[in-house]
Amino acid sequence: MIDRTHALPVIRQCQLLALSRSAADLARIRRIDELHLDHPFAGAWMLRDLLRREGHSIGRRHVSTLTTRMGIEAVYRKPHTSQRHPAHTVYPYLLRQLESTRPNHVWAADITDIPMQRGFVYLFAVLDWASRRVLAWRLSNTLTTDFCTEAVQEAVTN
Repeated sequence: MIDRTHALPVIRQCQLLALSRSAADLARIRRIDELHLDHPFAGAWMLRDLLRREGHSIGRRHVSTLTTRMGIEAVYRKPHTSQRHPAHTVYPYLLRQLESTRPNHVWAADITDIPMQRGFVYLFAVLDWASRRVLAWRLSNTLTTDFCTEAVQEAVTN
């Protein structure tokens, strides 16, 4: 059942193979994994509709069971993501009264993850608030501090 020419890595194919026993479910699992990479926002209802268009006779509950076993879920904004915990300290925003009118007065740094077909890439950027200019940026496939410090050092030297 492992196909070395398949788009999925061998490790992922082995994981999917361990989830189900029937050949029909294995084909559905592979297709659900491919559809999830193409449409990460698709839930069980949408995945069911996409599979039915391709000729698979499958229900929403079975799609939900398979995606739960695979450990994948739709990427969308969940409720109450901005609710703070009452025990956490609230720090004051020190730049509220400050007007950033000239370049190199206020900088900002941010890091974000970009989902790729086989994992994530992390983007770190240093920005100037007044000019809205990107001073330095780095990409990395691991979430370590070295590429962040390199970007900050480059922003300081330029």
